[in-house]
Amino acid sequence: MISWTIVCLTDSFTVICTTVIGVLLYYYSTSTHGKWRKANVPHTRPVPLFGNLFRTTLGLESENETFDKIYKQFPDKKICGLYQMRTPYLMIRDPELINNVLIKDFAHFTDHGFKMDPSVNFLASSLFFTNGQKWKIMRQKMSPGFTSGKLKLMHSQVKKCSKDMIDYIDAKSKTTDQFDVHDIMNKYATDVIGTCAFGLKLNSMIDEDNEFRKCTKLIFKSPFRIIVANLLQMVSPKLASILKIRFHSPEAMDYFNSTFRGVIEYREKNNVNRNDVAQTLIQARKELVLNNISYPEEKFTEMDIISNAILMYLAGAEPVSDTLAFCLYELAMNKHVQDKLREHINKTKEKHGDEFSNDYLMDLHYADMVITETLRKVNGTIILFRIATKTYQVPNSSLVIEKGQQIIIPNYSIHHDPKYYPNPDVFDPERFSLEEKSKRPSGTELLFGDGPRFCIGKRLAELEMKLGLSEIISKFEVLPCVKTENPIKLAKAGGAIRPKNGIWLCLKPIVV
Repeated sequence: MISWTIVCLTDSFTVICTTVIGVLLYYYSTSTHGKWRKANVPHTRPVPLFGNLFRTTLGLESENETFDKIYKQFPDKKICGLYQMRTPYLMIRDPELINNVLIKDFAHFTDHGFKMDPSVNFLASSLFFTNGQKWKIMRQKMSPGFTSGKLKLMHSQVKKCSKDMIDYIDAKSKTTDQFDVHDIMNKYATDVIGTCAFGLKLNSMIDEDNEFRKCTKLIFKSPFRIIVANLLQMVSPKLASILKIRFHSPEAMDYFNSTFRGVIEYREKNNVNRNDVAQTLIQARKELVLNNISYPEEKFTEMDIISNAILMYLAGAEPVSDTLAFCLYELAMNKHVQDKLREHINKTKEKHGDEFSNDYLMDLHYADMVITETLRKVNGTIILFRIATKTYQVPNSSLVIEKGQQIIIPNYSIHHDPKYYPNPDVFDPERFSLEEKSKRPSGTELLFGDGPRFCIGKRLAELEMKLGLSEIISKFEVLPCVKTENPIKLAKAGGAIRPKNGIWLCLKPIVV
């Protein structure tokens, strides 16, 4: 009788505790979910804990699918609301308001709004995640590394990488004409950013499993850890920091850390000064870490420099290789565009002394249109983040965006909106002729972001994409093959548009 009573009491206590915990969790996860209803902002009803990202969190659909659905639910609204877990976000849909947020009224929206702990995420000290004055200072120090003058000096380094790529394809062509162009473009982009941002000759075309590429893969190797870390970051950034769950592989962090420190030590010891991004970062280290007289209010560390070197690699290699691979796919599927591009490349090359020189690249207008149209269709950046750093009165509206409000700009959806880009699923580089561009309002072309926080590596990315594309299209006919997927299957995991199974195409040498 006594034991039966104890069991009942124990079971009752367990039930009560479970119920109380469940109620508290429900209340915590939904306590913010009334914000947009009270503010009279159109929104989709959120799911407890997950908000409007239930299917994305479970891997049932990609981020671009989720945000695009939300965008399309409110076709006549300038702003709509959504919830990322329990965090209320404003989605800005109106081009004029987007232009205000990114450019005209940038002073009210200077930050991306991420709160990252450098001890668990080694990119937290990088330009993308830093905020306020610290971001402004670091941006000023890094910008000289991406001027047109500096890029001209880096041209020969990028050109050497493109030549290595062609040699690799030529060698492989002796045994096959079918290539995973996504893999080849990744090796090419790795070599370019390796030499420009780290000052290293990686030879990825020869040494396919070099240490640099292995450690890059390690960064994204632990999906469960990344999922848990991201979930905790969305639910409670403070909890994520307390639990110290790392976003990335410690081995990869240690490798990149020691590698860039080695580059610094070698250049200082041997008085080496190269015209590359690595040298810009080394100079920033001298001014901000070793001798920070100009900005005593901000403390910079070695990790601030190394974190930006790693960001330059990750932001340069993956997006560039994705874009080039998708571009080759579109050219294979749209032969008339490929033929026009090849003719344009050959004529422009002849005009500039049969060399892929800097002047040649500046004159390569149709290639610019082809690459830009590729970026419109499959831009790796699905959404842009901002946070209101000052209270902002939305023009011609009663809505006031409070300081601290998180904001999403759905550039993928805007780039696929028939209102701005008719027949958005059709690959048509003519959309980006000067005449067609003039017809679209500002705020509808967000391929590299816009305003003061636009992608700092834009010019370098364009340089390597145009050089790589010129080399391939002038020497090979790009065609579908038996392994070519149509349409390309996309990976659902991650925040970028990437091919799930690579991109297989036939590269047929052009016989002159």
